[in-house]
Amino acid sequence: MKVRAHVYVSGLVQGVCFRAYTQELARELGVTGWVRNLPDGRVEAIFEGDREKVEEMINFCRRGPPGADVSDVEVSWEKYRGEFTDFSIRSRWTG
Repeated sequence: MKVRAHVYVSGLVQGVCFRAYTQELARELGVTGWVRNLPDGRVEAIFEGDREKVEEMINFCRRGPPGADVSDVEVSWEKYRGEFTDFSIRSRWTG
């Protein structure tokens, strides 16, 4: 079953290659979507794909890459849209 998750990751998650690790794992797993830094220090991501693979991405977000110190992960499950063909790193949100 295809699913979509909108994720916010809090803690020490910027400046530790969080986005690059997320992109690499998503591409390995065949998950599509994007990841970006937010001005408040969090990382935001959208994951789309098979439920098992999206859950793997969320589990990765709970621990993060080496150097990260994740304090919280908020997950909102949304209706699958199938709008992405790849997984990308987006520019920082500027409001």
